[in-house]
Amino acid sequence: MTYSGALSTHVPVKVVHVMRRFVPSKWGGTESVVYHLSSELLRRGIRSPVHCCAMFALPGRSRVGEVEVRRHRYVFPWFGLSSGDQEALRLKGGSPLSLPLFFSVLFERRVSLIHVHVPHRLGGMARTAARLRRIPYVVSIHGGHFTLPQEQVDSMTRPFAGKPEWGKAFGALFGSRRVLQDADAVICVGQSEYDAMRRNNPEKLVFLIPNGVDVERFSSADPCLFRKAYGILDSERILLCVSRIDVQKNQMGLVRAFARFAPDHPDHRLVLIGLVSVEDYRDRLLDEIRNLNMEDRVRLIDGMVPDDPLLASAYKAAESFVLPSLHEPFGIVVLEAWAAGVPVLASRVGGIPGFAEDRANAWLVPPDDEDALAEGMTALADDPALRRSLSEMGTESVSMYGWPAITDRFCDVYQQVLNRLC
Repeated sequence: MTYSGALSTHVPVKVVHVMRRFVPSKWGGTESVVYHLSSELLRRGIRSPVHCCAMFALPGRSRVGEVEVRRHRYVFPWFGLSSGDQEALRLKGGSPLSLPLFFSVLFERRVSLIHVHVPHRLGGMARTAARLRRIPYVVSIHGGHFTLPQEQVDSMTRPFAGKPEWGKAFGALFGSRRVLQDADAVICVGQSEYDAMRRNNPEKLVFLIPNGVDVERFSSADPCLFRKAYGILDSERILLCVSRIDVQKNQMGLVRAFARFAPDHPDHRLVLIGLVSVEDYRDRLLDEIRNLNMEDRVRLIDGMVPDDPLLASAYKAAESFVLPSLHEPFGIVVLEAWAAGVPVLASRVGGIPGFAEDRANAWLVPPDDEDALAEGMTALADDPALRRSLSEMGTESVSMYGWPAITDRFCDVYQQVLNRLC
């Protein structure tokens, strides 16, 4: 089924998105997906407001670009949380409780369908609002439901470990554990999550829809802007990593691998760009850079807002792109690198092998293998023909991930769900 852009009886006039937070200064993969999807839906005449918690922003109505955003007051429902614990939960998302969000979604006018991008309590509130309104809801799994490593789970739950949780009653009331079970459809971004969802829920309507990318933005970027802004000489060759500063993303392993690579490649510089989601990890990463005497070879840039032209420019200025993640639900940044025409070195983990083919459009290495990372960096640095081949294949591969085509697939899901109820 292909979406034509014309409204019909079974095409939504308004899709409400429910998620934890939505602020450009703390952008992540989920926010990027919802922003581009909502923007593209609006161009097709489908209003697509975002309801979220007021994390790192004031409660109330605002816009991010053309996207309507409604932020609501919230709490983290545990006793004994310190200010540091709460900050860590805001950075990692946590599991907040927001009754204002529930009532706002419940009474939002002319909603055809609710699209949930978060599990737990907020997902349960969206589920309950949909059931009370007798409208369908779909859930996007943005990674981590079936495949998140235990060490990542431990890191995310550490702020409230051992603390009494007074919000459990609300979880039971809103059916937080039934969010996936009761959904009219489930959408997975990665092949591994999709396979696990189909295996564990054979009767469920499940779809695989990869993330998208604004191909034109990255392909047309000016590489000089980034070099000029950060004083990087034309003679310096950039290895770029764009990813949250987080244990999951393994910048520590990348820095150590680069330290092995660097002595034989004096013209190369490693640039790390990412919002800090684990401050302690950022501090340890900076200590490791100093301990390895790499201060003049490694630069850490604490994130950029999603529409910053310097971000696309950084990709375009890079000789190679490296993503050393320990866990990666999909890997939007790989698409961004491909769109910029940059060869990719990445971990063979999570959703990445579902769309990246080793030695064809990317160089894939085992996760948490610093030797393999260093070898991959060396191979790309020393072989212009290899870089050119990976770049050309990446550019060819990314053509199917433009946001208009990806939005067609979301609209197909919405139509199928609405048609089943008619």
